[in-house]
Amino acid sequence: MKIVFFGTPQFAVPTLETLITTSDTEVVAVITQPDKRRGRGKQLVPSPVKAVAVEHGIPVWQPRRIKKDEETLAKLAATGADAFVVVAYGQILSQQILAMPRLGCINGHGSILPEYRGAAPIQWCLVHGQAETGITTMLMDVGMDTGPMLLKRTMPIGWLDMFPDLARSLSTITADLLLETLQGLDQGTIEPVPQDNDRATYAPLIQKDDYGLDWQKSAIALHNQIRGFYPNCTTTFRNQALKIKASLPIHPSIADELLAQLPDYADVIQTGLALLPTLAVDTVPGTIVSLVKNVGGLVLTGDGLLLIQEAQLAGKRSQSGWDFVNGTRMEVGETLGTSH
Repeated sequence: MKIVFFGTPQFAVPTLETLITTSDTEVVAVITQPDKRRGRGKQLVPSPVKAVAVEHGIPVWQPRRIKKDEETLAKLAATGADAFVVVAYGQILSQQILAMPRLGCINGHGSILPEYRGAAPIQWCLVHGQAETGITTMLMDVGMDTGPMLLKRTMPIGWLDMFPDLARSLSTITADLLLETLQGLDQGTIEPVPQDNDRATYAPLIQKDDYGLDWQKSAIALHNQIRGFYPNCTTTFRNQALKIKASLPIHPSIADELLAQLPDYADVIQTGLALLPTLAVDTVPGTIVSLVKNVGGLVLTGDGLLLIQEAQLAGKRSQSGWDFVNGTRMEVGETLGTSH
């Protein structure tokens, strides 16, 4: 099969590499977003997908607006590709493009559709505390992740799974599932299944305001926010911006589940559970209520406690929870504030 691959970030790389190394698929061109200026020197940096394509000598096209780029549209039509494979490309494809390949445009989406359609499905799945996620392959249409579904794979989400780790696992699943999907479509063994639009949920673009930690929220909600939007969630400590980059929620409703999943954390979980009933009713959420030796600080939230496992003050390097406690000489009774 002749394939044109559309993708941009690291998440898309395993799929591209699989298509390149599989004997019955030939990647004839790669479409990716234009290079971006990054770092202090503002040097133009290619996308991870472009870097892999260049390494393998595959033509790379980088239109700023693919639907309006007549040169790229002509080159796409001339490829005679059997399928266009799309993984986290970053632009909407027009009906003109969708109609070009024999097998259609096949997308690997980072959720169990029709849930979490949109730009950030992995992040919002974590933020909403889902117990499982997965990958869905689908035939693309002009809507936002609304096309008929082809194959699915699911995987459980653990309490300490963070966005980068989950994305890596899902990117590997995507590579395998898209290859299986292409082979099934070519052999006529896969029947597209329409999505139930009444069950659809959405995963919108992440905004800066989504990163602010509100200590009135529950420990579970804060933990899910921190791991879903890693490494960007912010609060303040002693009037300085502070990123909380890893955490653990301690709450009676999930105690048995946490102890079963995380036996190494049994002591701190049980310490936190014993501490909760002893706290004064007027203790303000955001207050440091305990310093657990060699572990980190426990923070009171609107419901439950949050263990700080990794933190980073503005302009400083990231530290473990205990190193942060020691380095700042944190004291019980100090408070974390709202984000700036």
